Amino acid sequence: MHLKVGELARATGLTVRTLHHYDAIGLLRPSARSDAGYRLYTETDVARLHAIQALRLLGLPLAELQPLLDGQGASPETILQQQLRALDGQIREATQLRERLALLHEGLLRGESPTMDDWVRSLGLMATYGKYFDAGELRDIFQRFRAMEVEWRQLLARVREVMDADLAIDTPEVQALTRRWLMLMHEWMRGDYALMERWGEMYRREPAAHGARGAPPPDMLAYIERAITLRLGLLREHFEDHELRKVVGPVPDTELQRIEDDGRKLLETGKPPGGAAARAVARRWLGLLERAAGGDLALASRFARVQEAHPLLLAGSPISPQVRAFLRTAREALDPHAA
Repeated sequence: MHLKVGELARATGLTVRTLHHYDAIGLLRPSARSDAGYRLYTETDVARLHAIQALRLLGLPLAELQPLLDGQGASPETILQQQLRALDGQIREATQLRERLALLHEGLLRGESPTMDDWVRSLGLMATYGKYFDAGELRDIFQRFRAMEVEWRQLLARVREVMDADLAIDTPEVQALTRRWLMLMHEWMRGDYALMERWGEMYRREPAAHGARGAPPPDMLAYIERAITLRLGLLREHFEDHELRKVVGPVPDTELQRIEDDGRKLLETGKPPGGAAARAVARRWLGLLERAAGGDLALASRFARVQEAHPLLLAGSPISPQVRAFLRTAREALDPHAA
């Protein structure tokens, strides 16, 4: 079967001019001619045209197609595999675009009608975020931020107050805020330290992210980072980095507060630290510490002792010094490493 150039153009949706161009550059020359000199395309020619269009979908320029088609890479299986990969890539890109548009729509339309500046700034931010995170990660990050946004903004306001008061980073007030900062970051990023590192890298490298979507201004971040460095320095006096990396995350304050409440009741009712009730609360406390230390009981006990040796590390903890001392005595009866 043979097709004339016009018939092939109509069947494929291409133009006659395109087919003539392919012929002129030697990319697709018809295998036959009619008695009147018209171009005639065979089944082999049509298969080659399919390969040409498939490779064009991959974004390859015309100049690169002929060597590929004339070599070993022109088998139907290879062409179809390349086309499937191209379509998979297009689907991923379309999904990413859809996610980004949804984020943009949600963020801009929660309040008043957006201005031109809103559109431009949001588009710029999405481009900035997109250098470091895929759309699914951004969706999860922003959704989790909404759950903690009120508490986060309250924390930023309090940090600004201590900064304005010129409080040093080694004061209990500042270290209590630093502790809360770290806990909220851990909660926000679900304990994913790699994600936290990428977020920090983006923030340091991209000025456009400063102050956006609840992010702290640069001077506040610098202040808190110095306070965090102080905390890490105290810990590194007693632990190697590989030991610190075992720590899976802080114990939530809600769980520590229950330990404080139960320990306070035992103190107020005169229960002895060596009694069964005190040992039960101490056991729960030790379990929380062990969980935070990745299941390493000895490491958990060392952390507890180091914290008690450096009161700044305990600033902001729900467990009061009185309850801590009471439960430490009870804990020593449970854990030989605690003493």
